Amino acid sequence: MKRQLFIYGSGRHTVPFLNYMAKATGKEKPNFCFIPTASGEDQDYINSFYDVCSQINVIPHVLSVWINSYDQKESFEEIIQKMDAIVVGGGNTLNMLAIWKAQGIDTALKNAYNNGVVMGGGSAGSLCWFNAGTTDSRPAALSIVQGMKFLDKSHCPHYNSEKSRRPLYHNNILSGKLTDGYACDDRSAIHFINEKVHTSVTLNDENQSYYVYVKDGELIEEQIQGTVIS
Repeated sequence: MKRQLFIYGSGRHTVPFLNYMAKATGKEKPNFCFIPTASGEDQDYINSFYDVCSQINVIPHVLSVWINSYDQKESFEEIIQKMDAIVVGGGNTLNMLAIWKAQGIDTALKNAYNNGVVMGGGSAGSLCWFNAGTTDSRPAALSIVQGMKFLDKSHCPHYNSEKSRRPLYHNNILSGKLTDGYACDDRSAIHFINEKVHTSVTLNDENQSYYVYVKDGELIEEQIQGTVIS
């Protein structure tokens, strides 16, 4: 069973990225689930997901964490296991992970990942799958948040769009606060299969993805050549 992650720098829904995820499932019309926990289940964000899904061949679903046992009889595990692909939205990574842990959603996602459900997302929805990275989830300044470690590397989204992200990511890797890892410009994505880079895709030539690591005490930023998709 292939374990697949598809992550990108921005949490904004786009037809090319969601269509890529849908095709990665190998299903003709996959069950595609959006988890908008990090945004507090913002309705405009959910509407955007449905709008994009109307343009690709999927069956859209949205998983809400604000439920009660009288109205919802299926467990989160049961719902997630029925999906072929799951996309996680942007927002507050720290709050999202705390809710998921309390509800057992983190475990349900890991089980589904191991069973071949394609996982992905951008911003908080990309950071959550890695061991750690920088987040704006706390007051005052960017800080480090621990992820679910599906991929035991660090991660930095918004690599080209937020000026403080790139130098802070470099400094954290150089100092050992973060491990080596992967960074994505807002409109670039990386597809991992069995925790290894399979390919990188991008919406334009200006946005790319990178592997960032230290060698002989020097910070190395290695571009992962991306194929433009539309």
